[in-house]
Amino acid sequence: MAIRLSLLAVVFGLVSCAVAQSQTPFNVDNNFVHKQFGADCSLLASQLPMVADLNSDGVDDIVMPANCTKPLVNAAENGYRVIDPYNSFFGYGNPKVTTEFASGTPELRGYALLVIHGAGPEAWHSDSPKAKFLIINLPYKEFSVKKVGFKKKKKATMAIYVEEAGGDQMTSVVSWDGRKYKYSPLGSSLE
Repeated sequence: MAIRLSLLAVVFGLVSCAVAQSQTPFNVDNNFVHKQFGADCSLLASQLPMVADLNSDGVDDIVMPANCTKPLVNAAENGYRVIDPYNSFFGYGNPKVTTEFASGTPELRGYALLVIHGAGPEAWHSDSPKAKFLIINLPYKEFSVKKVGFKKKKKATMAIYVEEAGGDQMTSVVSWDGRKYKYSPLGSSLE
């Protein structure tokens, strides 16, 4: 009996090693970003892209920090939506207007988050993802992806946590509500 279990463990180990070696990580670089969002968007080297299931469909999605000079120009051609959840929270989030707003921090002008909702077994790097979003005017210094639960009876979901740039050291969350991304401020640092 012990020999059978040992043999089964060895076979299982070999199979799992073979599967792990066949799953090479997908390279996220500027070529991938240009293919998905156009030549006007480039990855920022300050932070790595993050993978998580943001829309709770069981398929991995990706969030990438980028600098996009003309976000609306390539939207129709590349099949993404330009959204502004930050200014929507404060009353007016029409990207056709808010793309022209001056940034409070000039070095952050053009900063955006690129989000791809994955589809099928290839997830976010499939040739035809479920949806693509370019989030503008979010004054982020750093971002991360974590679980968030706003209501007691609602299941916790993955969301984008943002450490905002600026003197007040605000933190906020951008979460998918089933239809769109919503911005919610969480508060500022006590420092």
